[in-house]
Order: sequence, then structure tokens, then C-alpha cells
Amino acid sequence: MKVAVLGAGAIGAYVGAALSRAGVDVHLVARGAHLEALRKNGVQVFSPRGDFSSHPNATDDPGEIGPVDHIFLGFKANAYAAAAPMIKPLLHDDTSIIAAQNGIPWWYFHKLAGPFEGHRIEAVDPAGSVTAALPLDRAIGCVVYAATEIEAPGVVRHLEGTRFSIGEPDGSISKRCTEFSEAMVAGGLKCPVEADVRNDIWIKLMGNIAFNPLSALTRATMAGIARHQGTRALVAKMMEETLDVAHRVGCKPEISVEKRIAGAERTGEHKTSTLQDLERGRPMELDVLLTAVVELADLTGAEVPTLRAITAVADLLNQQVAAAS
Repeated sequence: MKVAVLGAGAIGAYVGAALSRAGVDVHLVARGAHLEALRKNGVQVFSPRGDFSSHPNATDDPGEIGPVDHIFLGFKANAYAAAAPMIKPLLHDDTSIIAAQNGIPWWYFHKLAGPFEGHRIEAVDPAGSVTAALPLDRAIGCVVYAATEIEAPGVVRHLEGTRFSIGEPDGSISKRCTEFSEAMVAGGLKCPVEADVRNDIWIKLMGNIAFNPLSALTRATMAGIARHQGTRALVAKMMEETLDVAHRVGCKPEISVEKRIAGAERTGEHKTSTLQDLERGRPMELDVLLTAVVELADLTGAEVPTLRAITAVADLLNQQVAAAS
């Protein structure tokens, strides 16, 4: 099996290292000092589960890799529409695209039986630009329950979690999902193939949609937001509105709001990826987290006043970040 990892940052390099030590032919696509370190020393992983290293091929040119069986996307969803030139040389007839993204994916209504089947969500697939770059029939869903960070070029610090839930948009347990799952497990990760990966999407989104923008607006950690009485209540309201939207598009995540908040609080003094992007002067990944859910609320008639208010102020902050960069 041959796998290309586009965006071999903290999550991508961690996955690539795990697959490589399982004997998979892995090719990491990276840039700059990180790429040079990967070429020289491979991926060094420091983890409470045990340190390890592996040395997959690393390049900045997907054209050097050629067609692969699976493409694992490790970069942010706001970069997907521009990925077509990187994707094209990696494709053969059956190449899958496994997108490890937060929030609502561009393929969400693809092969989802019901009144919204085939509906395109503008916030995550503007004018169909993401679908043009990442064809729907190649898409495999992936929900990441792992926390990693780049400690130095070529060095990944694994903090917690090893689960990468994957699944087909049509709910089938496919051969391509099964073979990727088996390789991930052989590399020391958890990778269940879910018949309804959308359920995992909404469970994770309940946390991301609240904690990520609030962390950027307050500069607080997840535990700090959960401990503060006012922001804890705000998180609960945002989660309740999110669950209402999920139910209206046919998904019923089986988790309570309080349990979801408690789980986030247990992560401790953790800065969300959105806060980290803000601190680095990078655009925040808000469209797939917030804007898409508000768009789905408009589609289904859900009342989401809290989500709309947070979307407005977070979007203004994002515009200020973009103007300053």
C-alpha cells in the first residue's frame, strides 16, 4: 500500500510515521526547515505511549511521488480548494482522499439519503471549488481524536489520543477503508471504520464550534472557558443549538451537552488550534466550524441566535488578522 501525506505537520507527520513503521510505503509532503529535518532524520515522535522514529520519504513535490492508493490530508480545510495541483499527480483510478479535518466536510451530503442528498454547502465548498479539487467519490471521512504538536522541525510531540475514526459517505464498510484501518492499527493507532462517521463529526464539532472561537475571543484555554460560569453557560447554549441543527439534518449524536463539556474540561490548560493560529497571525479555520452550521440552520429552519452572534464577532476578528498579515 502506498500513501501520500499532504500537509505533514503535527497530525500528518504523526500518521505518516505510524504508517511507515507498519511497513507502508509512505511519502510526506512538507516545506522549509521541517522538510529538511524530515529528509535528514525522519520523523521523531515523543509520546507518553512510547517514543519512536521512522524515516518515510519526504518531498515538496507530489510529482516525484506518483500515483498512490490513499492521500491523507493533514492541512486545514481552508486550503483544500487550492490543493488540486498537488492532488492530481497522486491519483490513479481508485485513489482515496482521507481528509482529517474539523467541522463539516465538503462531502457531507454526498450519498446521504434524505431531502438534502447532494446539497452543496457554500461555506465549505464555495462555488464547488473544493469538490473540483477533491472529487466526492474519492472522499473518506476522518475524525481525529489525537492531540499533537510540532516541537521542532521533524519532531512531533504526541500529547494524547490515538483514535482516527474513518468512514464512507454512503455508510458502507469498504475495502479501501478496511485496508487503511488495518495499516493504522499495525502502526499503533486506533482507526475504527464507522458505518455512520457523521455521528463522530457532530460529537467532535460540538466542542470545536464552541471552544475554538471562544478561545480566540478570550485567549483562554479549554479548561479556563469551562471553569468560568458565564462562558460555560455560553458553551452549553452553543452546543444545544448545534445539536438541534444536527437533528434537523438527520443525525442524532448520543452524548449530553454536560458530558461533552466535561470531556473538554479534562483536557486541561490546552490552547485550541484556533487560538494557536490567532497567536501566529494565521487565518482562523471558522467556515467549516461555525459558518457552515449557521448555513445548515438556514437550510433547515433552526433558530441559532447564539451561534450567529459568535460567528459575527469571530469573523470580524478573522478579518482583522487577515488585514494585519
